[in-house]
Amino acid sequence: MKDILRDSTVGQFLNYVSKGRILPYADQRADYVVPSRYLLTGSNVVDVGASTPNSDRTLSTNPTADAVTLVDAAGVAAKNTADLEKGDQLAEAKLNNLPAVVEDPYLVTWEGPNDPDNPRNWSKNKRVFVGFLISFLTFSVYIGSAIYTSAIPSLMADFGVSQTKATWGLTLFVLAYGIGPMFLAPIQEMAAFGRNPAYIGGLFLFVLFQVPAIFAKNISTILAFRFLAGFVGSPALATGGASMGDIFPPMAMPYAIGTWAIGAVCGPVLGPAIGGFAAQANGWRWPFYILLWISGFALILLSLFLPETLDATILLRRAQRLRKLTGNPHLRSQSEIDAAEGQTLLQVAMHNFVMAFRLSVEPAIGFANVYIGLIYAIFYLWFEAFPLVFTDVYHFNLGLSGLPFLGFVVSGAITFFFYVIYNKVHMEPRYMKNADIQPEVRLELAIVASIFIPISLFLFGWSSKASVHWIVPIIGAALYLPGIYLNFQSILMYLAMGYPTQAVPIFAGNDLFRSTIASFFPLFGRAFFDHLGLGGGSSLLAGLSILMIPVLYALMKFGARLRARSKWTN
Repeated sequence: MKDILRDSTVGQFLNYVSKGRILPYADQRADYVVPSRYLLTGSNVVDVGASTPNSDRTLSTNPTADAVTLVDAAGVAAKNTADLEKGDQLAEAKLNNLPAVVEDPYLVTWEGPNDPDNPRNWSKNKRVFVGFLISFLTFSVYIGSAIYTSAIPSLMADFGVSQTKATWGLTLFVLAYGIGPMFLAPIQEMAAFGRNPAYIGGLFLFVLFQVPAIFAKNISTILAFRFLAGFVGSPALATGGASMGDIFPPMAMPYAIGTWAIGAVCGPVLGPAIGGFAAQANGWRWPFYILLWISGFALILLSLFLPETLDATILLRRAQRLRKLTGNPHLRSQSEIDAAEGQTLLQVAMHNFVMAFRLSVEPAIGFANVYIGLIYAIFYLWFEAFPLVFTDVYHFNLGLSGLPFLGFVVSGAITFFFYVIYNKVHMEPRYMKNADIQPEVRLELAIVASIFIPISLFLFGWSSKASVHWIVPIIGAALYLPGIYLNFQSILMYLAMGYPTQAVPIFAGNDLFRSTIASFFPLFGRAFFDHLGLGGGSSLLAGLSILMIPVLYALMKFGARLRARSKWTN
């Protein structure tokens, strides 16, 4: 528990202001023995009895028998083991007539394969707990999109605006968390920042921006802060999966990403159910109050318990502490070495933005952006279709009209259970037999899952009649969840495996494209269904999704050839 507190945002602050006295790292404790390879050699050696910089401690003059220290005997400088290793590497290179490649003797790395600070070495319970926190963070932000829909009727009445203008609050929020990662995701890949500043800083601003929205005197203020809230909350939606990758091994990634996605799914579907009764009883401000409470609780919880997971950031901070401790200015982490010839933050952000569009020209990536954008957009049309069905046809009140969304939770739980079994029974044995299996195998499940989408739309659209029990359209809508969930998992896993070196711009670009497409669908959702009818409108959407299935099948069959021609796969 202490290491979780130490590595959290609050713990890092306390450690910094106390100069390592509160929640200290191993290298900040009095009994820490500095590995000899981190110490200056020859004439630059630190005196054994001398005080180390910024510390009241001294390097031990009486080490244990197996300790690796600066000296072997008082006043006699020990030969750095790195020098011996360097000589061995040069001799081996000369013997084999190869160019000499010598590891930097002052490179700060993990202290062996079992270093407890390495996120991959954390205990199972700690990794599961951190995974839960990341999923809860995603839920806390994602619920902000759909909880707003329950406030729309009251906003229309109080401010005298049309439904289309009131719906812009949903559109701008979804659009903003598509744009945000293009600029904020690169920050989380830089060792100098890491994951947590964008997570915690963004969540703090997300909570703060709810206050002016709650006390807004006009619709324009609400719309402005809805966009800002979506923008600053977007890192959780774009890089939550990357955080899971920091702490879980590759074989566990399908389960980790699947668990994280549960938070992403539960946010939008629970929003109307939670906000509906509050808006019905107390008006449009109360859904905002609920969002403030949920995100505020998440801010406190994560500030106290969410540790940094990016390994490059952890090693950079270790290098900074060791430089202070040893007085050796040559100690550097790999990220610091890379940064010496690297890009600025603005350059990285612009590179990410440009690469997202350049990569979208790739057939596989372009299709993934369009297809996921379509099914994501249809998902957001449910927020317009449900009031038409359950309020106008079945005469549910505002509070009750949000409860049909719980059908997605039920089907989501069943889908996740199936996904775990599928990976355990079907995919893992295939990878055990052939570790170099083609990424296209991930699309097999996507093809099966795609069948659920038109079935769901047909059943929902044509059963939404007063003569048919309300449970039937709920079941029809719930069948959409396996389609969107399994397609997301399969296609995004395929892209990550097929283009491993371009995962960050690919995912940021996919988030941008799908959010942009989905954000505008609710604006014409009511007019769409009013003109075509629930059955006709649903059938049109189902037809579009059916046309995508052969393209998805072709990608599975010929994707390997397309990737072989791409310059981005290596």
